[in-house]
Amino acid sequence: MAITNKQRTSKLKELNHLSDIYKNYETFVIDLWGVIHNGVMLNPKAIEAIEQLKNNSKKIVFLSNAPRPSSKVINFLLKMNMNKKYLSNVMTSGEAAMYAINKNTFGKTFFHLGPSRDSSVFEKVKDNKANLENCDFILCTGLFDEYENDLEYYQNFLRRHVGKKLVCTNPDLTVHRGNIEELCAGSVAKVFEELGGEVVYYGKPHKDVYNLCFNSNEKVLAIGDNLRTDIKGANNLNIDCIFISDGVHRDEYKNTSELDDLLKKYKVKANFFQKELKW
Repeated sequence: MAITNKQRTSKLKELNHLSDIYKNYETFVIDLWGVIHNGVMLNPKAIEAIEQLKNNSKKIVFLSNAPRPSSKVINFLLKMNMNKKYLSNVMTSGEAAMYAINKNTFGKTFFHLGPSRDSSVFEKVKDNKANLENCDFILCTGLFDEYENDLEYYQNFLRRHVGKKLVCTNPDLTVHRGNIEELCAGSVAKVFEELGGEVVYYGKPHKDVYNLCFNSNEKVLAIGDNLRTDIKGANNLNIDCIFISDGVHRDEYKNTSELDDLLKKYKVKANFFQKELKW
């Protein structure tokens, strides 16, 4: 049987092996960065778990807050030598945002706030790109390369434009690329909100992106390392989840006995934790 809400409120339990509980679920919604890879290389134990789920005919959906179309993320994973057979269901926050942008949901013209490598998310409407003064809305996919660590720059840059809507294609605040922490689009969106601006988010933890991944009648287990997005999203959908503790929050606790307090800090709940995803 799946874990009940009552059990979810009890002390966080370490899950030694995914194989102990996988039979309880049909669908596994799994984060990529921080679970399957660290931005540099694949996690062998996580890949083994994916292989076993696949062998047991489980539905696997990789749900990422990458601000790019799913096809770009798939290519990134293939370059890491991930087997193509695992990648039949990949959804990104960028993909979800792209659907809305292509339909002019927020207006026609936009200013792109982010690195040029994210331009694929607006490829079909690239002719609608405008300057900040004249755009209908701001499309935030990340930080400019030359100001990738300077949030104060964005306070000054955006201060006069809080009357426009900002569309954020990655709600994550930070991510670890190997051992280096990097700011994400969510950090800029947070600055914009603090200035008084309105932000529309695409991706976890917001419910809409999950509707593109599974049906309401499926028995789902979510797996992720980000309490703000992966675990909060699972809570929003009232689905069971595993918190991967050696991910984006690894510097926020010293030993696993502190994890309950860490989850309380972020006002989320999880059924289990694993240091890394393993079968």
